[in-house]
Amino acid sequence: MSGLYAGRTAVVATMHGKEKAIGPSFCSRLGMTTLVPEMFDTDLLGTFTGEIPRFGSMEDAVIAKARAAIRITGHALSIASEGSYGPHPQIPFIAAGIELMVFVDDERGIVIKESLIDEAPVFAHVTARDGEDISAFLAQVGFPDHALIASPNKPGLIRPRFHKGLNTKGALTAAMASSCAESTDGRVLVQTDMRAHMNPTRMQALEKLAGRLVERIACTCPSCRSPGFGVVGVEKGLPCEYCGGPSVLVRQDILGCVNCAHKETRARKDGMTTAEQRFCTECNP
Repeated sequence: MSGLYAGRTAVVATMHGKEKAIGPSFCSRLGMTTLVPEMFDTDLLGTFTGEIPRFGSMEDAVIAKARAAIRITGHALSIASEGSYGPHPQIPFIAAGIELMVFVDDERGIVIKESLIDEAPVFAHVTARDGEDISAFLAQVGFPDHALIASPNKPGLIRPRFHKGLNTKGALTAAMASSCAESTDGRVLVQTDMRAHMNPTRMQALEKLAGRLVERIACTCPSCRSPGFGVVGVEKGLPCEYCGGPSVLVRQDILGCVNCAHKETRARKDGMTTAEQRFCTECNP
């Protein structure tokens, strides 16, 4: 256990139960306690459904969320996360989620961040008419354990209604009927509710990411001893096993400090020293 933050309290900037996924790792690995601010509306910083646009980039938004929690509570340490779901960044024909989590230490003036790509999210949508059978879709997304959102497919209103947190058949049926009536094409858009407390699969991704973040916090810089030393980039060009030329695969990681300019390189963690010929830019130009 790292003693740097042992006994300290960090504020979890959430209104969607993320502390259940985040708190255990910070407690067991760093000896910290977590708390959730009262009356803290994180939706004011952006919503998945777009009624309130997200402020700036994903990183801008998550840091703003963490700092808002610090202002509200007066605590110097804060944790926040932000997610974005859509096409996979490298494989566009499959869905994926990008999760970013930050730890803000206002005493040291540092921000420590970690991210992950969730390649198996419960993230999908379907359009239907009132009364249409969508049972196959419901089975696909694990309803009712994973809640849904219903809204007009083609809204005639400037600000359409979003029926969120639908986790019973009755509530879903009523919301579908209402949304169909408000839609100019008579159809409803039913989509997975990606808020953490409504999507257990996303909550599991956040738990995994919290584990990564605390490991990074526990790693101190060899130069200034600041917490948060870890991967900040990669160097590609792992040698081809056939010709020795550079491949598109990562050769080594670049590690850096969040507090000073110290950087160093380290070999791949998996021990791989050569790349298959199919990844070589010389053999497969």
